[in-house]
Amino acid sequence: MTFDTIIKGGTVVTASDRFCADIGICAGQIVVLADALADAPEIIDATGLLVMPGGIDSHVHLDQPGAPGIVMADNFESGTRSAAIGGNTTVLPFCLQQKGQSLRQAIAGYQAKAQGNCHTDIALHLIITDPTPHVLGQELPALIAEGYTSIKIFMTYDDMKLADKDILAVLDVARRHQALVMVHAEGYDAIRYLTDRLEHEGKTAPFFHGASRPIPVEREATHRAISFAEIVGTEAMIVHVSNRQAMEEIRRAQQRGLGIHGETCPQYLLLTEADMDRSGMEGAKYVCSPPPRDSDSQSACWEGLQQGVFEVFSSDHCPYRYEDEGGKNAPDGKRSFRYVPNGIPGIATRMPILFSEGVGKCRIDLNRFVALTSTNHAKRYGLYPRKGTIAVGSDADLVLWDPEREVVITHALLQDGCDYTPYEGLLVQGWPVRTMLRGRTVMKDGEIGSERYGLELHRPTPSENTQGCKRLA
Repeated sequence: MTFDTIIKGGTVVTASDRFCADIGICAGQIVVLADALADAPEIIDATGLLVMPGGIDSHVHLDQPGAPGIVMADNFESGTRSAAIGGNTTVLPFCLQQKGQSLRQAIAGYQAKAQGNCHTDIALHLIITDPTPHVLGQELPALIAEGYTSIKIFMTYDDMKLADKDILAVLDVARRHQALVMVHAEGYDAIRYLTDRLEHEGKTAPFFHGASRPIPVEREATHRAISFAEIVGTEAMIVHVSNRQAMEEIRRAQQRGLGIHGETCPQYLLLTEADMDRSGMEGAKYVCSPPPRDSDSQSACWEGLQQGVFEVFSSDHCPYRYEDEGGKNAPDGKRSFRYVPNGIPGIATRMPILFSEGVGKCRIDLNRFVALTSTNHAKRYGLYPRKGTIAVGSDADLVLWDPEREVVITHALLQDGCDYTPYEGLLVQGWPVRTMLRGRTVMKDGEIGSERYGLELHRPTPSENTQGCKRLA
């Protein structure tokens, strides 16, 4: 048999196996796993390397509109480029419905931004901010049937929060039409109260961002979101969990047999509230929501990853430029944590951080690493087995990984649209040396090819048994 590409001599790692084999690729798919393959125009020597499924980052913000004067640093081109640098082959960005906008208008706008600009495959989540009767009764059910099967809702932020009755209504649409709701769980009223109090006391530095949304605010909202899902009788994903109390709310729900899923992110493993306590506005580089916590919260997030409370590990890549931080556009002209855009970049550093801190320090094994960074995302969001594994018939989305390579993270390595990384100077061991999308090399040794092969992926509803895609180029 003749192949388009053969990958020889590597150690293949999936979420369940580890073995030595050559990989034969034809027409973008894996067609053979065997020893001593030959006869292909392209033969890639993977000796000494791990060959793993390409990373899937299921929590990414790209080219998303925000407050006046604040521009998200990454568009689809720069964001997916950085994703490929970090070993990812699929990302799931959010499609934000603005107030008064139809969901179809929102999708059309994001598709236009992505057209011809993606270095990785993408699949869109929907963000519901305006759940009108038309949206919930007509648009959302129709879009779920078309494969937009994941929906995010917010319990905070002035222009994005939903009232409790609207949260229940969205959950009920998801139940009836077999979609998954992702919840940003932080209590809006508590945050507003604490923010006003802190500013009245003159406590406006970035450090006080954490004090404005302490652990009980996240714990309470997590409990409320779980309760709402239980009332409606549907599943839910609690995203970017930062601490033990919220993690234990999810664990208790899982122990009671509820379909509650959890996600955490690199910032909750490495950063703490002390990182926001820097001179001037330097601490703004570490402002995200929920905020970094303390060492016990870090330990709890590791426990959640090890014990399966958190089934996915995502970046929550929400990139802004430091030059925009700190409230340049504050209405009173005074800088305050209130006006710092809530989000940090991390799409390229997600996998190296988890490999170095997790596998390298014996907190998790290689199979768990693959599950947390790829396979579980594919399974949860309807992309498996096309994505997220190395098997005959799966897309040849692969990352060749050097487990011994030591790299000091600098912003220049990451090739995103930001002007900083919160992980500047961090030494990691383990680094992607080649990223392959459907058998084509999109990144090699830190260099990105000029071609953009990314597709928008169709995710089937549970009633479907086939998977397709729409071309972006």
